[in-house]
Amino acid sequence: MTDEAPVLIAGGGLVGLSAAAFLASHGIRSLTFERLTASSPLPRAAFFHMRTLEMFRSIGIEEAVRSQSEKEFVADGAIIAMDTLSGRKLADIIPNLNEGVDALSPCRRLFLNQPSLERILRNCAHEGGATIVSGAEIVDVHQDSTGVNLTIRKASDGCRHDVRGDYLIAADGAHSRVRAALGIDYEGRGAFSNSLTIYFTADLAPYIGDNPWSLIYVNNPTLRGFFRLNRAATAGFLGVNVLGDPQLDADAAVNAATDLSESRLIELVRAGVGKRELPVRIDGYSRWRATANVARRLRDGRVFIAGDAAHLMPPNGGFGGNTGIHDAHNLAWKLALVIKGLAGSGLLDSYETERKPVAVFTVEQSFSRYVARTAPWLAARVQPAPLVDDLRIELGYLYDSPLGVHADPRSTCGAPGSRAPHLWLERRGQRVSTIDLAAGRYVLFAGGAGSAWVDAAKEAAFRLGGLPLDAYCIGRDLADPGGQFLPGFGISSSGASLVRPDGFVAWRCPDHATEPAAVLHAALGASLKDSLTPGAQGK
Repeated sequence: MTDEAPVLIAGGGLVGLSAAAFLASHGIRSLTFERLTASSPLPRAAFFHMRTLEMFRSIGIEEAVRSQSEKEFVADGAIIAMDTLSGRKLADIIPNLNEGVDALSPCRRLFLNQPSLERILRNCAHEGGATIVSGAEIVDVHQDSTGVNLTIRKASDGCRHDVRGDYLIAADGAHSRVRAALGIDYEGRGAFSNSLTIYFTADLAPYIGDNPWSLIYVNNPTLRGFFRLNRAATAGFLGVNVLGDPQLDADAAVNAATDLSESRLIELVRAGVGKRELPVRIDGYSRWRATANVARRLRDGRVFIAGDAAHLMPPNGGFGGNTGIHDAHNLAWKLALVIKGLAGSGLLDSYETERKPVAVFTVEQSFSRYVARTAPWLAARVQPAPLVDDLRIELGYLYDSPLGVHADPRSTCGAPGSRAPHLWLERRGQRVSTIDLAAGRYVLFAGGAGSAWVDAAKEAAFRLGGLPLDAYCIGRDLADPGGQFLPGFGISSSGASLVRPDGFVAWRCPDHATEPAAVLHAALGASLKDSLTPGAQGK
């Protein structure tokens, strides 16, 4: 085990491995410590959104993720509610996971078992030079003005090792030892259900038939929860949030994990299916608390909090894992540029200012979906936030924008602080998405009369020490056969838009500028938090 790396990562689960893979894509070596000696083999399915797939696409694993998803689950499925799996449909929550999304992204939503995705991420990180150490428990954390020290205890021999890095990403889950050592508490609505997930094998194909159901909520007098099944409908899990009638005894109803005997677990699966004699084999179970909380701070000096260590939310909508991956993606490019000396250290301050409002918003939306789909009796008591469209959560969250924390991604039109819109352009006769052009590097898009912006971009990249920056003039370097680029990005033919390495619009100038080189240099300096560069013009 090496004893140093530019970035240390606490936690080798979904978010920690994503951070390692994203950092590797920027050429930054990391050292990850995972307490467990091996990942759980239980089929923990997760719902991955378009924005997350765009991030995976940027590091070259989208196809592997999609291929594995197709082996495990039905594509483009529905999310529905039923009284029992064999009974009556109560609602079509989302009739088709990917209906109407083609114009918004080159990627599509999918389900994938978390162990399968973690394996893909681990391989990607390894190939990029990351080191991942399993069976390594963090027992102490110290930081100073130049770096972070961790004391690690190996499960194999009980010996302790000291390691050091420039920065630490704490992605060690809801019971984060790093966050606790820093004295950072959660705030929010707290826990509202002691829930249970039952992993089982049973032939449910007769009740599923040819229906493309990805997630089935079940609401009946015995339980309220949800099923997620494999492609053949022969195995899966049942998440149980509520038992019995909460109107009669609310405290008992939300304590679903009290009796964990095999006979009781079988009884609950049968109650969810609606078949008392159904043959069921229990493969495992896990207890968890449905919670809606956000850490008070996401940064402490050289330590950054991400994933469940930073925010906890109920599974309704599948936003938890996605939000954690987005944390890692936001942080990786910033750390990379600071470590390489291409950005000011102030760039790292933007991690918390950008990600915490998004976390608060997403946690509240997950909670509102929990109330609407599983616990409607809570609505009058807790006053959940009004539900907003899923697209605002997946693609429409904003950073430091006058539009607020979220907006409809179909109407942001390249506004600074929004995700740059997906448009199909052509390069040398081949179709290419703007999402792909703005993957991992700064990119400047200029209108057809804005060639001076492209020249200015080359000069600015040189002046900033070789900053990774591509520049394209629409109509010269890229064709826009649909004529969608200018309205899509909100500029004129003489204007320009600057997109960050994470695909968010950093700045735009709708029209020409008298001194494009000075204006663009200032815009880049502002984005990189370079204190020696005056504030950027434009809007």
